[in-house]
Amino acid sequence: MSAGIRATLLVFPLLVFAFWGSLHTPGPDSAFDDDFALSSLPSLPAWTNNNLPDFSSYRDTTERKAAFFSFLYPRVALANSRILIERDYLEFLASKEALNQSERTWLINQADRLRVDEEPASPAMFKQLHARLDVIPPALVLAQAANESAWGTSRFATRGNNLFGQWCFSKGCGLVPKARVDGATHEVAKFSSPYRSIRAYIQNLNSHPAYQGLRDVRMAARKDGKLASGSALAAGLISYSERGEDYVKEIRSMIRHNNLGYFDTDFRATFSGANTGMLQQMASASNETVLLPNAGDDEDDSGDIH
Repeated sequence: MSAGIRATLLVFPLLVFAFWGSLHTPGPDSAFDDDFALSSLPSLPAWTNNNLPDFSSYRDTTERKAAFFSFLYPRVALANSRILIERDYLEFLASKEALNQSERTWLINQADRLRVDEEPASPAMFKQLHARLDVIPPALVLAQAANESAWGTSRFATRGNNLFGQWCFSKGCGLVPKARVDGATHEVAKFSSPYRSIRAYIQNLNSHPAYQGLRDVRMAARKDGKLASGSALAAGLISYSERGEDYVKEIRSMIRHNNLGYFDTDFRATFSGANTGMLQQMASASNETVLLPNAGDDEDDSGDIH
């Protein structure tokens, strides 16, 4: 099965998971604009609005892959840095004896976004949010983006900035799949930028019941003081494709073959233990290149990342 066809598949089979609800991405951008995020969370840098480059123009496979990963990794790092800022705030709220109205509102909005149905500010809500408001390792994001978008060349990627095949169910919310069966109403969501597609994908893994196993692996690593690798979390993708275990094996093979563990290693080295000030810099980097691996070693005093 070609990567282009795979990109048109539902993230998990409709017949099996329809009773859980759809993979609908509201808006689809509306849920990813930080409209109820922290007041201290910086505005998104302008480069997050850039469209996908023309990766089909690369004739050399190695060059195309390098360009693909170099474009996506800063966006993954940016999304994760902003999640870590929100996660720190969540832990701060959990330590307080009482919350004011704005703090409760933020907490309730996060619970709604991440499908947590617990009493506001209860220990159960904090426990679930702590497990769901967390980062996705870059190796997994990069491998799935490459797999689902045919290395950024699929119709849904080039026309809709959709790198992961996310579906939506409102007429006109995306692109109609050419192979859509009679009676189906889904479309493949369109995003205003690849960054928004990445945010939607991360939210999907962080919130949908089908990926509880992935979150369990991540939480187990957290309890050991570690950030789980992309290869480890791939075990939780059984439901991402109708191909099940074969899909998991393929994603892990892509991680190994393309040495994507390198990006996980850089991410852990950069973000593990990063203080609030450093996370703020990462979350507002004015130039995407400063988020590339080892880029900070060569930065001047421009005020970005050092």
